[in-house]
Amino acid sequence: MSARLAFDFTTRPLVPYAHDYAHGDSEPWHHHSCAQLIHTLSGVVRVDTAQGSWIVPPSRGVWLPAFTRHALHITGKVAARTLFVDPLARADLPAGCQVVQISPLLRELIVTSLPLPEIYAPGSRSERIYELILDELRSMDVLPFSLPEPQSARLQHLCRAIQQSPGDSWTLEGAARRLNLSGRTLARHFLRETGLHFSDWVRRARLAIALTRLAQGESVLRVALDLGYDSPSAFSAMFRRLLGVTPATYFPQAEKRTLR
Repeated sequence: MSARLAFDFTTRPLVPYAHDYAHGDSEPWHHHSCAQLIHTLSGVVRVDTAQGSWIVPPSRGVWLPAFTRHALHITGKVAARTLFVDPLARADLPAGCQVVQISPLLRELIVTSLPLPEIYAPGSRSERIYELILDELRSMDVLPFSLPEPQSARLQHLCRAIQQSPGDSWTLEGAARRLNLSGRTLARHFLRETGLHFSDWVRRARLAIALTRLAQGESVLRVALDLGYDSPSAFSAMFRRLLGVTPATYFPQAEKRTLR
C-alpha cells in the first residue's frame, strides 16, 4: 500500500508504482513528502483531503502535491498506476489537488516507466522517458470531478444533506430556506467557500455518486431515477457532457483496456 512507502529521488526524478485494489479497499489518512499522480485503469477511487473529495473515474488521474494529507476509498476492482514525483523535479508542477485527464502518451509513458532502472546513464532512453513524463505532467487538462468542502458548519451540514439525499429537488431557493437565508445570500456564501455555484456543486455531487454506483454494476435506469433525473436519457446527456461517452458504455470500455 502506498501509505507505507518511502521514496528516494537521489538517482531519478520520479518513482513509478503499480498496485491493484479490491472492491472496498481503503487507505487511511496519510501524506507523502513528494507529489503523487494516481492513474486508474479500472474502477473508481475517491480521494478525501481537507479541501474536499476528488472522484477519479477509470482512465483519469488525480494529482496530489507534496504533504497533502489524503485517504483513499476504492469502488470496483481498481488497477492503479502511480507516480511519486520529486517536488523539485520541475518548478511548474501543479500546485493544487486536481483530477486530470491522462493523455494516451502519458498513459503509455507511465506503463513504460515501471520496469526502468533506478540508476541510468545521462542521455539514455530511461532518462528521456523520465524527462518526457515530467513534461507531460505540466500540461494535464483539469477535469470537474472535485467536491470542494465549505468551511462553515452550516454549509457543511447542507452539503452532507445533499449527498445523503441526492435525488431530492435541490434548488438554491429551497436550500436557502433550510438555512433561513435568502437565495442571494446563500449563493454568495456558497461560491465564496467552495469556488462553485450551488447548482454546479449539486451536479458534481450527483456525478460522484453515479460513478461509484455504476462501478458496482448498478443499472443506468436505477441510478438516474435515484439521483432525481426525469429519465435515463437526461442523466446520460449530463454524463456524456462531462465524460464524452454514455454511462452504459463508459465502464465496459474502461474495463476492456489492457491492464499492464
